[in-house]
Amino acid sequence: MARIIAIANQKGGVGKTTTAVNLAAALARTPKRVLLVDLDPQGNATMGSGIDKRELGASVTDVLLGEATPAEAIVACADGYALLPGNIDLTAAEIRLLDAQGREGRLKAALAQVRGDYDFILVDCPPSLSVLTLNALTAADSVLVPMQCEYYALEGLSALIDTIEGLKGRFNPALEIEGVLRTMFDVRNNLANAVSAELTNHFGDLVFRTIVPRNVRLAEAPSHGQSILGYDRASRGSVAYLGLAGEVLRRQREREQRQKEKAA
Repeated sequence: MARIIAIANQKGGVGKTTTAVNLAAALARTPKRVLLVDLDPQGNATMGSGIDKRELGASVTDVLLGEATPAEAIVACADGYALLPGNIDLTAAEIRLLDAQGREGRLKAALAQVRGDYDFILVDCPPSLSVLTLNALTAADSVLVPMQCEYYALEGLSALIDTIEGLKGRFNPALEIEGVLRTMFDVRNNLANAVSAELTNHFGDLVFRTIVPRNVRLAEAPSHGQSILGYDRASRGSVAYLGLAGEVLRRQREREQRQKEKAA
C-alpha cells in the first residue's frame, strides 16, 4: 500500500512543485509505482509533467467534488509516473468545499480507491493553509518540507511544524514529518551556509542529507514539460533528486523494519 507524502510549505517559491515533479520522476526510475497529485490551482505540477492543464478531460477537482473517480482522472506521464492533474478549477472547488460535510477528508477517501496500485503517492500542495492543504495533510502519512536557507526560514519552519502538530490532534494523529529538504542552495552564500548549519543542529535527522542546488537546467525543465531527469540526467539538479529518492526509500525501509520488529 502506498505511502502518501504531502509536499508542503506555507511559504511560496521554495521549490515545492519542483520537488514534487522531480521526486516523482526519480522514484519512478528506482523503479517504484508513483502517483503525483497536483493540488495547487496554479497547475504547475501538471504542466511540468507534460500535461496541458487547459485540456483536461477530468481533474482532481472532479474527484474532490465526487464527479469523477480517481481512475477516470489519472493520466500517464512520459517520466514514468502517473498524475492526478489539477488546474484553476481547484479554486472553485475550494469554495464549494467550504460548506461541505467532511470536507477535509475528501482527498483521503478518493486516494483510498487507488492506494493499493502505487508504492508512493506525492501531493503537491498550494502555498497556504487552505482547505486543499488540509485535505492533503489529512490524507498523508507524512509531510516533506522544502525550504530555502534564508533569514526567515527557521521561523517559518517552526511555525509550519506547530501547524502540523495542531492538525494531528484534530484530523490525522499518525501524521509525521518525512523530512526537511534544503532547496535552491548556493554554497557561495555565507548566510545560506549558516542557516543550513543551524537547521541541521536544531532538527537533526529530520533534515535530508541531500541539498538541491541552484541550477539553471533545473529551472529550464518545466518549460519543456519534463522533469530534470528527462531533460538533463547529468545535471546537478538531477543528481540531487536521485539522491533524495534514495533517502526517501531508505527511510521507508527503516520504517518497515521497525514495524516488523514491533510486530514480532
